[in-house]
Amino acid sequence: MIRVLLADDHSIVRAGLRRIIEESGDMTVVAEAENGRIALREAALHKPDIAVVDISMPDIDGLEVLGRLRETDPGLPVLVLTMHEERQYVVRAIEAGAMGYITKQSAPEKLVCAIRRIIAGHRYLSEDAAEALALRVLRGDRQKSTVESLSMRELQVLRRLAMGQTNREIAEAYGVSIKTVDTYRHRLLKKLDLRNNADLSRFAIQNKLVEL
Repeated sequence: MIRVLLADDHSIVRAGLRRIIEESGDMTVVAEAENGRIALREAALHKPDIAVVDISMPDIDGLEVLGRLRETDPGLPVLVLTMHEERQYVVRAIEAGAMGYITKQSAPEKLVCAIRRIIAGHRYLSEDAAEALALRVLRGDRQKSTVESLSMRELQVLRRLAMGQTNREIAEAYGVSIKTVDTYRHRLLKKLDLRNNADLSRFAIQNKLVEL
């Protein structure tokens, strides 16, 4: 049996995904997590064969979870499952070490196939994700979009600011000083040519970096 860790902050979504996985006949969900911290704890505790991780989770987001899992358990493959179809998320996930990327909309048809392919040692990308990654390679760094030009930490800080978190809350989440978070905030304002946090929130919403 393929042992799966399932991390998503919506219980209804987790229930649906669990059903899809366990009806496959050769997979079982050994642990569930409603946020990033629990996902990291459950991965260490249960040693699953694969982790299915949503990007948009409270506490620690999916990209951060992915990065930490790569550090603590490099052999654990991660399939990113997300609402986001935007190209920047595909590229970020693959660069961070994800072995696969599919959207929640395609999960009923593709989740089981994706898990099996990854366990067999291959990558799995939805057609849209593969196209987005190919376009990034073809055009090179010279034509990066504004969002793609942000570092991973800048993107994470931007998302948390857009969700209404304070500098102190963000600092505690990442174990850095409040001054460091403010430095990231000012850097974001300059890079994006914006004036204040309200502008940052609008930018994040317009670019679908946060879910409403």
